[in-house]
Amino acid sequence: MDPKEYNNYDLEQDVHRITLYSTVAKEHQHVSRKKRLYLHLDMNCFYAQVEQRAYNLYGMPVAMGGWRKPNGIARGIVATASYEARALGIKTAMSAFEASQICPYLVFMQIDYDKYKAISRQLKSILDCYSPDVEKYSMDEYFMDITFLLKKSRSQLEAYAQKMKDEIYRRLGLVCSVGIATSKTYSKLASDLQKPKGLTLILTPDDAAQYIYPLPIDEVWGIGRRRYEHLKKYNIHTIADAIKQGKVPFQKLFGEMQGQLFWETVAGRDKARVLTDEVHIPDEVSYMHTFSDWTDNPIEVRGEIIKAIRKVCYRMRGYQRKARRWGCHIRFQEAHWEGHSFTFTTPGFTNLDDYVLDACLTEAMRIVNSALERDIKIRGVGLHTIEMQQTEQGELFFQEDDDLRGLTRAADCLNNCYGPDTVAKAAIHESVKGNTHFVNRS
Repeated sequence: MDPKEYNNYDLEQDVHRITLYSTVAKEHQHVSRKKRLYLHLDMNCFYAQVEQRAYNLYGMPVAMGGWRKPNGIARGIVATASYEARALGIKTAMSAFEASQICPYLVFMQIDYDKYKAISRQLKSILDCYSPDVEKYSMDEYFMDITFLLKKSRSQLEAYAQKMKDEIYRRLGLVCSVGIATSKTYSKLASDLQKPKGLTLILTPDDAAQYIYPLPIDEVWGIGRRRYEHLKKYNIHTIADAIKQGKVPFQKLFGEMQGQLFWETVAGRDKARVLTDEVHIPDEVSYMHTFSDWTDNPIEVRGEIIKAIRKVCYRMRGYQRKARRWGCHIRFQEAHWEGHSFTFTTPGFTNLDDYVLDACLTEAMRIVNSALERDIKIRGVGLHTIEMQQTEQGELFFQEDDDLRGLTRAADCLNNCYGPDTVAKAAIHESVKGNTHFVNRS
């Protein structure tokens, strides 16, 4: 078996929020400044909507990511919820127990990721018939370049979008919201204005002034909580405030080049490309697993740490990235979800499990055993990269073992061909038993 032939890494494995990037970067821009037209499609409450269709739960409040123990007590965390559940006050990241107190008849469903990926592929095949340039931004969000419709009237654009929405509902039984605008950013904002089943067109400055400018500026991708706090010091709270003050405050805060790009994005002046074929590589690769119940078994926790390392390193090999600095988190049973985090380094840049395991496990298990000695049980483990780069060059003081690298590539080849965990360390079976967010991790 040739490893080069089976090099198709499943980079979405165990990742249930799969937006591929968080803003319009400079390298994603068109060189030309000519006017373009974009469409953004957002499947409303995708996971919950799919399960409502699958189990005829229409009209029922559904929460994704939780489950009930045999005694009826709800466990887990709400990853997302149907609109019926949201109307009752169920929110993302709320504990399943708290959600069940708000709504005792709330239907909990675990995330069946393979099912959603299959439906997302069906959705993509429909969209490909409506535009030659379709970008999968996430499993339930797509961008389309529809510049070929630029000279069409508003009613013709509405008819085009409605026809697409109707076909999606007819073939998949799912509803979506659509935004059409002359910038990629504004098309994304527009699709969020009339959920569910919305259709919003932002074609003129008057449209933008009425519907987009009043929005809080932190709703624009790339303007997160920290950047928003900085912008508030300049009395910039809404998109309208940013338009009025211009690019200067952004350049003062974020640098001349990056500040201008942020301002152009906020102002709807970005000329972003619809990225059809590019592989988006994240700045950080991470894995977090919260156990369905607390455990005081150090062997099981050790198995979960080994599993976390395996998951992160596998995805890094798929991205062709290596790391030298890492972070690990051991989550305790305390009510506020607190725990202990620490950083560690490998001897050099690597994506091989064994080097990461050697560098991490001693300190991780010291923390675990110390907590258990104080009668504090363990609730979860996490791992993430801190310093990651693309490198195949040898380092002066570190070089990965050739035999170990070859063995790892052979294992990846078998797993990519026959499925995850076809070849794996026996220790991953010494894991914490019980339910999780995911059906396939139970």
